Amino acid sequence: MHDVARVAGVSQMTVSRVMRGAGYISKDVRKQVVGAAREIGYVHNRLAGGNATYDNPIVGVVVPTMQNRVFTEVLSGINTTLDESGLRPVFGVSEYSLEAEEDLVFDLLSWRPRGLILAGLEHTEALRKIVMQTGVRVAEIMDTDGDPISACFGFSHIKAGEDMAKHLIERGYRTFAYVGSQGGLDLRATKRMEAFARIVREAGAQIVATETSEGASSMEAGRIATARLLRHERAVQAIYYANDDLAAGGLMHCLAEGISLPDQVALAGFNGLGFLSALPKLITTTVTPRFDIGKAAAKWLMHSEGASNGQIVELPAQLRIGQTT
Repeated sequence: MHDVARVAGVSQMTVSRVMRGAGYISKDVRKQVVGAAREIGYVHNRLAGGNATYDNPIVGVVVPTMQNRVFTEVLSGINTTLDESGLRPVFGVSEYSLEAEEDLVFDLLSWRPRGLILAGLEHTEALRKIVMQTGVRVAEIMDTDGDPISACFGFSHIKAGEDMAKHLIERGYRTFAYVGSQGGLDLRATKRMEAFARIVREAGAQIVATETSEGASSMEAGRIATARLLRHERAVQAIYYANDDLAAGGLMHCLAEGISLPDQVALAGFNGLGFLSALPKLITTTVTPRFDIGKAAAKWLMHSEGASNGQIVELPAQLRIGQTT
């Protein structure tokens, strides 16, 4: 704390109050102190006054959203597995913000967790630095397209995008549209889209329109985006959605408007969510092993000794052809 105080230009008492959340500290001073702590790699230890031999059962988990079913299934796999060893997940939600994820990780590390589970492979430099300095084990989930900090568990979004594009090209479609959400902040969806677009271009086809909403993915957002696309882009033969919620909304729009699927337009989603089986038509999608990914990441944290570097555990996603392509 002496070093943090020196870098921040404040007293050590002020640093202590910021770290403990005690008393009033102005927003600017708090920002100075937190910035200095991250600059030198200091993490406050909330357990410092307790037993030094205490075996902390906490595993920190940060997911990007809880507004769809994807990460609830991941968390179920994590919780079920950790429970076998008496460990407990404590989780936060970043809403696809790397800065919010960084804040959550710094706070979680102050409780000295047994390990961390983070979504994706893209993080801020400050987060990577503090993870390396503390030596905490990190399991990254839902992606294998990149370099993991310690170990990652998931599938290739690049391959998922490529496989869907190849399927639609083989079906004879040549003009495409894309529907996304979260204002483009979902970096894994971006990887799929870029891979999809590359295969489309290589086949001599084209993406003629895109719609990306600022809010969370939902059936309503998918329905609105699909209506807008098909109203203004009559040339669209197939629509690729960032996820199944959006694709289901697109399906509902087409059914309501009497648009024949897949004769007039084809629809394809991503994730293979369970509710798809209850829809009037089965949407073509990519099925992802969400529960198994959470389970594998938790099991690795339970049994690994020390941090491994660069381990990639592939749990492949599978293309499932439905009635919409």
